[in-house]
Amino acid sequence: MAELHFFTGTMDSGKSTLALQTNHNHAARGRAGRIFSTHDRGGVATLSSRLGLTHEAIEVTSDFDFWTYVVKTLTQGGRIDYLICDEAQFYSRDQVDQLAKVVDELQIDVFAFGILTDFRTALFEGSQRLVELADRMNVLQVEALCWCGKRATHNARTEDGIMVVEGEVIVVGDVDDQAGPPAEVAYEVLCRQHHRRRLTAARAKAVSLAPEPLPFG
Repeated sequence: MAELHFFTGTMDSGKSTLALQTNHNHAARGRAGRIFSTHDRGGVATLSSRLGLTHEAIEVTSDFDFWTYVVKTLTQGGRIDYLICDEAQFYSRDQVDQLAKVVDELQIDVFAFGILTDFRTALFEGSQRLVELADRMNVLQVEALCWCGKRATHNARTEDGIMVVEGEVIVVGDVDDQAGPPAEVAYEVLCRQHHRRRLTAARAKAVSLAPEPLPFG
């Protein structure tokens, strides 16, 4: 029986790498699949991982219909055994419903990958619907770490190096690279405590380097 799988974790936990590995494993067994992504940091119609691996993908736009695409492909003689759906947090509620219909009505496996919450700690629409509908939900075991060494559970956005908790939900960026200059918009994974305090790695470093006040007297 086909199933709808949802793999989730924070940024930098290996979701896209696992998506590529999942596709490789199924294709190696002779199964025919399709890869989908949206707002990937590597560009349009691309599935990329931070390890440098990339694969061509079908871009999921706001008006893309999974059900229509799959049915049209099958009626034209194509073969589809499974779908790989990366950045699924950005999918709409209707699109996730379409994926569930593909599983139930056409018996095609769907493997969706995405983060649960945005930089405001609110559930993404696509992720919320996947939690509601998925046959299997898997939290990735590769733990991303906060700068303090604790398990990272929250995704933070910075603008010019300052953490923000308001703004557009979808702004494509990458996990902050501490070795280079801060990006205008960047992302960083934090533990809950430091996300709540808005204490990013850069701010923590600045605080630690600040001179101590001179004693009076």
